[in-house]
Amino acid sequence: MSQEITDDDISVEDIEIRLLLEAIYLRYGYDFRRYTKASLRRRLMYRLESSKLGSISQMTEKVLHDRTFFAELLNDLTINVTEMFRDPDFYLAFRQEVVPLLKTFPFIKIWHAGCATGEEIYSMAILLEEEGLYDRAILYATDIDKKVLAQARKGIYSLSQIRQYSDNYQRAGGKSSLSDYYTARYDNVIIDQRLKRNVVFADHDLATDQVFGEMNVIVCRNVLIYFDQELQSRVFRLFSDSLDLGGFLCLGSQESLRFGKCENEFEDVVAQAKIFRKKQPVL
Repeated sequence: MSQEITDDDISVEDIEIRLLLEAIYLRYGYDFRRYTKASLRRRLMYRLESSKLGSISQMTEKVLHDRTFFAELLNDLTINVTEMFRDPDFYLAFRQEVVPLLKTFPFIKIWHAGCATGEEIYSMAILLEEEGLYDRAILYATDIDKKVLAQARKGIYSLSQIRQYSDNYQRAGGKSSLSDYYTARYDNVIIDQRLKRNVVFADHDLATDQVFGEMNVIVCRNVLIYFDQELQSRVFRLFSDSLDLGGFLCLGSQESLRFGKCENEFEDVVAQAKIFRKKQPVL
């Protein structure tokens, strides 16, 4: 006997959203199917209203046939909220607790996953420069969105943001002045070219792509909060497999390894700053 389905089981809008996400995945290869529903719905409703479409189904049809519209929607769906030295306490803890250990490494590979428009990758570059580590480091900056990666490569930011960035830098233990690392031009600042020389930008989708090889540090802050538990577990496995033994994993202030299947593979370095280390094997 088949189970009766009521209107409360699943709404038409839920079905439309599922079909839209499936269409995006099949047409363009971007996988948003395991992002948190509430966050996705807000972004889709914003695009629906601003584009004056009548329904999510109409949006699906437009996505399938209009690459320009999809690019606009992709910008809505990806998470690009960032700033230089965001959460200064994290950078201070990294400088004080992780850098002394990195100084014992002959070469350092750091992966910033979900780098958005690049402010945090340049923050790390500045920190490494000040600690005498930049010349033996390579930084991989990845994101799902090619448009924001292009912005990150340019390293051009609004002058209006610099006061906040400078305050963050000082609170993060900065040893100089942030102005030493950029050139002001009209209403923008341009990150110094020397901070770009060891940065590699590449597109990478945490939902679908594979291991990003033998890193000493992985930084992925304030990205996982937008993933459901299943996708978070997948990404934690990806990070664990991409880290060398003794490598460091840095998460955002609202993120945790607690419910991931890889939790026992890591130990706290600075719990409050969400800095963890992949455990060495017990001999």
